[in-house]
Amino acid sequence: MVTPVVIVLGVLVFYPLARGIYLSFTDLTEANQQRELCTPSITGELSCQPNPKGWKFVGIDNYIDVLSGQVGQFWPQFLTTIIWTVTCVVFTFAIGMGLAVLLNRPMRGRSIYRVLLILPWAVPGFVSAFSWRFMFNQDFGVVNGLLKAIGMQPVAWFDSQGSALSTAIITNIWLGVPFMIVSLLGGLTAIPAELYEAATIDGATPWQRFRNVTLPGLRPVSMTVLLLSTIWTFNMFPVIFLVTRGQPAGQTEILVTGAYRAAFEGIRNYSLASTYGVLILSILLVFSVFYRRALRKQGEVW
Repeated sequence: MVTPVVIVLGVLVFYPLARGIYLSFTDLTEANQQRELCTPSITGELSCQPNPKGWKFVGIDNYIDVLSGQVGQFWPQFLTTIIWTVTCVVFTFAIGMGLAVLLNRPMRGRSIYRVLLILPWAVPGFVSAFSWRFMFNQDFGVVNGLLKAIGMQPVAWFDSQGSALSTAIITNIWLGVPFMIVSLLGGLTAIPAELYEAATIDGATPWQRFRNVTLPGLRPVSMTVLLLSTIWTFNMFPVIFLVTRGQPAGQTEILVTGAYRAAFEGIRNYSLASTYGVLILSILLVFSVFYRRALRKQGEVW
């Protein structure tokens, strides 16, 4: 019964992963991908000769070149990725937590509010990215239109690294908050109401109830969603690629967009893209291991 699942995982996950790791130890590019050059003879048969410029195994040379800065822009992109990931996760979690707490209280139209706040999750990511890019357009965007309406000058959002990255962060927060709301609302409904009643009887203020009842009760859920959100944001390709497009001059590129450009732009460098992919996987694996150890030290079983 497990065989179909193993076959699907092997074809769709494990083989591409193993292939990518192997290619990261080669010098495969679009220019040297043929190991043999074949030409038809007079009789129509193909005559194949080894290609002296064909790709070959180079060991860890790609990793040395990437990490030393000789090829690509790994370290600037890594720094941008860290800023991007931390900022998005912190704001997404904080806003999602606040809205989840509000929606967990009895109020008129609560179901309508829940549907409206979850709506961004139902919109395809590329549609949201294009919409937000248009909203930040310098000449026709809604954001600059509002700035003009209150007497301020329009902003060239994509002309500096800080403002361009801010547009992508705002877009990703808008896309990520619904996931946080749904997850944290599920955790809030699982907290026994008796705990809040006991805290109220003991004279606890709303902030004390939130700090001593809500946060501990949400810890198992929040730790999981923080990990998932970090991994997803670290690898969030469409928002950066479609909103900022790396502007200005590639200063808002993150690691996954750097890997894409290595594989599909110019002379396609498949080995460099594979090296990027393996490094991204390694970074996330190391983070996940230390994150899990930190949870165990706090007594969380995960």
